[in-house]
Formats: sequence, structure tokens, C-alpha cells
Amino acid sequence: MPVESIQETMKFEIQAYRKPRNIRDLRSMNVAFSGSPRKHPHDHQRVILVVDPVSTNTFFYEFQIDDITYVENQTNIVNFENETIPMVRVWIKKGSLGIRSTPFVVEDTI
Repeated sequence: MPVESIQETMKFEIQAYRKPRNIRDLRSMNVAFSGSPRKHPHDHQRVILVVDPVSTNTFFYEFQIDDITYVENQTNIVNFENETIPMVRVWIKKGSLGIRSTPFVVEDTI
């Protein structure tokens, strides 16, 4: 069973953020996470970041949109259906609460 069948999410275009003046301050006050942004299915104040969207064995992060300090576009990837998947690096304020989830299908291991 593919992970998409558990709960499919919509692509999420993140709004532009102003580039920080000092990269050292950005690194000292934030932590970077990379992945493909998706809309949260229930909470419009949260964003989901799928770490490896073309893998069958992936995980995702969930963050409050207000905790995002800066977003950098990264090279897009193309899936097996020739669809372009946007990839970004988001800088999250240190001390923010995030969720890391690993979906899986429960099966016997025999």
C-alpha cells in the first residue's frame, strides 16, 4: 500500500520571505529542514515538509507557518510520472515545536 493512500496532501506554494541580512544570525537563531512543502489537511496554520517525496519509505515534518523565518528554493525533482515536485529549505526558529512522523503499514514480519 503506497503512503499516498493513507492521506494525500496538496502541494503548498510557500510565500516569499525577505532574505536575512546576516547569514550568521540566521544560522544561530534557526534550524534548516529540507523537503517538499504540502498543505496541512486540517490546519491552515501548519505546513508539512515531506523529506523524500518519491520514496516509498519516507517521513515528514510538521511546523507552524509562523515559526518559519526564511525559505530557500532548492532544485525541483521529477517523479516517475514526470511530475515536477518543488523542494525547499525552510529555516525554523530554534525552540519551536515541530512534529516528525513516519507513516507505515502494519503487517506481519514473517
